Amino acid sequence: MAITFDPQAATRSLIDGLGAEALAKSEAYTTGNHWLLLWGIVVSAVIAWLVIKSGVLDKVFAKLESRALWLRTLAVAATYLVVSALISLPWSIYTDWYRETQYDRTSQPLGDYLAQGGIGMVISTIIGALFLLALYALIRRTARLWWAWSGALVVGFLAFVLLLSPIVIEPLFNDFQPIPEGEVRDAVLAMAEEADIPEDRIFVFDGSRQSNNFTANVSGIGGSARIAISDVALGEASLDEVKAVTGHEIGHYVLGHVWRSVLVLSGTAILVLFLTAKLYPAAARLFGSKAPIDDIRGLPVLAFVAGALATLASPITNTLTRVGEAEADAYSLETVGLPDALAGALIKTAEYRYPRPGALEEMIFYTHPSVENRILRAMEWKAANLQEAGPSAPAE
Repeated sequence: MAITFDPQAATRSLIDGLGAEALAKSEAYTTGNHWLLLWGIVVSAVIAWLVIKSGVLDKVFAKLESRALWLRTLAVAATYLVVSALISLPWSIYTDWYRETQYDRTSQPLGDYLAQGGIGMVISTIIGALFLLALYALIRRTARLWWAWSGALVVGFLAFVLLLSPIVIEPLFNDFQPIPEGEVRDAVLAMAEEADIPEDRIFVFDGSRQSNNFTANVSGIGGSARIAISDVALGEASLDEVKAVTGHEIGHYVLGHVWRSVLVLSGTAILVLFLTAKLYPAAARLFGSKAPIDDIRGLPVLAFVAGALATLASPITNTLTRVGEAEADAYSLETVGLPDALAGALIKTAEYRYPRPGALEEMIFYTHPSVENRILRAMEWKAANLQEAGPSAPAE
């Protein structure tokens, strides 16, 4: 008797197994995150208006009037980044900590969140001020075509940050260690060896410090590239699920998704900054700023316009990441061959990423394919391989 396996029924069963209450909670959390993106534009506008009305950037610029232009630009940029971060702190606490605790997505104490936020502000101020110094030099030197050169600037800074991140930045927030001795380590290192990834590029980190989410990631480029698995994932997953997830991350690593991301983000930056150049004069008048686009004192306007446009352009970058995630899933299925384990790992992410969005919602807001679609692809792979194996193949 021929064995039949229905991928859609299997997918539906897995997701329904979460229960109506868990699905409703996931939907509320995910939909709320979408609204926060849009409210973030409003908050950015308020921040820009407050900074301009305070005149703090004009005061810093005037106080350094006798100094070199590059120093004044750097000082004003750093001032803006610090002041805007402090003004937005209540919003950040609500979105990144309070709301996360309400949905059981984090157990991090507020004090630790604020301490890490302070470290993050220092790092972002240093890197951001240097980037803005280079950007305004580009604006002044290349005049109306500054946006066309911005792609190269973005590539350079992204590569710089990606190179430094695993070595300098990420260890400030988490502890990265080799996977503990045992069957999980043996399995993961065997997979890494097959993909020609050195074993010193595979880590486990205390992701539970900030988040209860089931997650793993690839970071860095070149000699700093590595795969890191959260202790949450290692603690909740079976051995097969760890192997399936590791196969997914190895897919990102081997397929070079980070470089594709850098190139697409560079192209998106050119588009965003081109539109920013066009919209800046009208936005400056609206906010009451008299600074031309090449004047660092107009940074609040430029930052708001570019930030709002980047948010509106997020469907472009989201599409890029969804394609990459689908490719990494396919890599895991083809090389590890554990569709049920991959589905089991994916269903754990449905707690914070609603598994059944509408097609338009997924296209606009989702950085990953929906859990439903990802599991369905895994079940379709399983069905195809069961069929190839013949009627004696087992069915679950």
